[in-house]
Amino acid sequence: MDSWFLYLVRCADGSLYTGIATDVERRFEVHRSGKGARYLRGRGPLELVFRQPAGSRGLALQLESRVKRLAKRDKEALVREPALLRALR
Repeated sequence: MDSWFLYLVRCADGSLYTGIATDVERRFEVHRSGKGARYLRGRGPLELVFRQPAGSRGLALQLESRVKRLAKRDKEALVREPALLRALR
């Protein structure tokens, strides 16, 4: 079973993109190259600001969905204090 991670990328405009991957560094490089998520294209420079284990793919997808529904201020709080992720599980 692969270990999945939840990650957040900060765009140049300050927005936060939420995603999941088994290899966050590789996925981030794909985003930086202009491939991958359409939302991130043309929004660089990009900065990986959050990365935490999320468990199985199913759990990671559920967690990603919850984080995507958070208000921006709550996502920013998560970036500052990763332990808050436990409350979303």
